[in-house]
Amino acid sequence: MASEWITTTIGEQVTLQRGIDITKSQQRPGIVPVVSSGGISSYHDTAFAKAPGVVLGRKGTLGTVFYIQEDYWPHDTSLWVRDFHGNDPRFVYYFFKSISSDLLALDVGTANPALNRNHVHPIVVDWPPLPEQRAIARILGALDDKIQLNRYMNHTLEEIARALFKSWFVDFDPVTAKAEGRGPFGTNAETASLFPAEFEETKEGSIPKGWRVGTAGDMVTAVGGTTPSTSKNEYWIGGTIAWATPKDLAGLSHPVLLGTDRKITPEGLKQISSGLLPAGTLLMSSRAPVGYLAISEIPVAINQGFMAMHCDKGFSNYYAIQWLRENMETIISHANGTTFLEISKSSFRLIPAILPPEPVVKKYSEIAAKLHVRIVANVKENKYLADIRDALLPQLLSGELRVKQAEQVIEDM
Repeated sequence: MASEWITTTIGEQVTLQRGIDITKSQQRPGIVPVVSSGGISSYHDTAFAKAPGVVLGRKGTLGTVFYIQEDYWPHDTSLWVRDFHGNDPRFVYYFFKSISSDLLALDVGTANPALNRNHVHPIVVDWPPLPEQRAIARILGALDDKIQLNRYMNHTLEEIARALFKSWFVDFDPVTAKAEGRGPFGTNAETASLFPAEFEETKEGSIPKGWRVGTAGDMVTAVGGTTPSTSKNEYWIGGTIAWATPKDLAGLSHPVLLGTDRKITPEGLKQISSGLLPAGTLLMSSRAPVGYLAISEIPVAINQGFMAMHCDKGFSNYYAIQWLRENMETIISHANGTTFLEISKSSFRLIPAILPPEPVVKKYSEIAAKLHVRIVANVKENKYLADIRDALLPQLLSGELRVKQAEQVIEDM
């Protein structure tokens, strides 16, 4: 530990305050984030605290820490830093991130987890001087900023793919333009030639001439999965085969699956009729809840909470994932169940679908594939950056690793 660091308490360095209760009915439309123990939960028209802010989960979800860069309203389920006592706010955020597991041990709740600020303030810690704080925050912040930029880029890329799909296959903009004697905006002559210049009436309404009405079953082959018996160690112990549950998709920032929490053995895989699905398989959670979506970038086996799509009928996974998004309300309306809604494969296969000719689907898929490749690259880079950040965080915050050393690590990346 460097000599300029001091031994102090959390309460001597920052003052935590319980958040202010505000119900949804009390909130008015606005852009001010309401920050609860799970992060930004809603928006209001009035701020209670000035930015930058650091918010901790106080009730329900403990160990969560959020850095807020705009004026905000700290919810009653949170603790917020009322006074930084001259310390760097972003360093304080990373400090609390580094002790998040310790905060869990301070749970004083009975039915629900709860964190009392009076139990946090007395904790003895080693604390760096302000210049060191700023240097630490700069290093870790640069990694987080790059992660956030990649996420923003991915959201933009996803919106492009989604907007193009909606224009071509939902609103039929190129067909309308040609029917009205206009050139389709943003579409070159070669692409425009793939679309007809008139519509025809069908049982599903007016669709481009030459396209047909079919079902989801005409577009993809849907298969399900299984959970190998958890009482048989030979199915699980030492497993190396990725096995997905809907939980693996729940926390994804983007519809890209790179790994799973649990693995199974080859013996476990034999218990799953759909077997090992290849990379590129489109996954949709079919229950609890219906509608999580992702394209798996790894070979994967699935449990019974999924419907996996084999895109083997001329419709790519890039086309199919957008079709699923656009038709999710219809898909959910075909689900049933008492404990929770579930969409069966038989019900899914019968959902009506407008099926464009293969050349149009191929052209869209070529464009979407390029966008997807960039999205996957950004997701992989974010994982790499997060791994580095998480490795540096405890070492920097404990003083074990000096700033100069951390900078060298990043330069060598």
